[in-house]
Amino acid sequence: MADQGKQAAGNLDAAHAAMMAAPEDDAARMRYYARLADGMLYLMLEQEADEGAVRPVLVTLEATQVVLAYDSEERLAATTDAPVPYAELPGRVIASQLAGQNVALGINLGVGEGEFLVSPEALIWLAETLNHAPANVSARPVAFEPPKGLPETLMQALDAKLARAGGLAQAALLAAVRYDDGRHGHMLAYIGAVPGAEAALTRAASEALTFSGVEAGEMDVTFLAADMPAVDRLARVALRFDLPEPAASAPAAPAAPGMDPAKPPKLR
Repeated sequence: MADQGKQAAGNLDAAHAAMMAAPEDDAARMRYYARLADGMLYLMLEQEADEGAVRPVLVTLEATQVVLAYDSEERLAATTDAPVPYAELPGRVIASQLAGQNVALGINLGVGEGEFLVSPEALIWLAETLNHAPANVSARPVAFEPPKGLPETLMQALDAKLARAGGLAQAALLAAVRYDDGRHGHMLAYIGAVPGAEAALTRAASEALTFSGVEAGEMDVTFLAADMPAVDRLARVALRFDLPEPAASAPAAPAAPGMDPAKPPKLR
């Protein structure tokens, strides 16, 4: 767990450094927010969580109330002289809970590295972006071609998203597509998806497109069984992403507050 935390902190540090080095680069800023949303954060609490409700520490900076969160347990501990209660939560959960409460989110404040203040307005934008629902399309594909003209930022974003989707599908195929209504675009086809994983996989693809910084981008998502004829047609021209095998099952443990997506915590 500690090694994973250090790796996650390093990923966020790298994204933060790139963003701060190029403040006018929208793509760099989007990559930072993508890392922030996907990673785990350690939220400093006033007291131990009580039946799914957590009360974060609030500090005031320049007349703005700020909730404190850190990307590793070590960084949180470095800011205090004594142990403090905390909740380990996905960044996306924290953003959705804080959005609209007129508070900011302070990332790694007081540790001297990777410090960043997510404004109340940015929290609202992030929560709305993460909650964006893709539109359904009904056109029928009539031809597939190799993907073309897609920026490297999208390829990197897709690769990062799918690396965290281990066990949800066998693979994903990305190809250019032409539809029977004359529309052209790109399609990401998940092969052999686990029943019930469709929403999570669709969201992963949608967020990869959004956070890659591609303006007015469009990418359709579909799900195919491994034995469907269309899979062979796609495989001849598509770029393939192999999803990692699921990690070995560990003994069940009590879920920490906020770790059950069906029961998000209440931040008070």
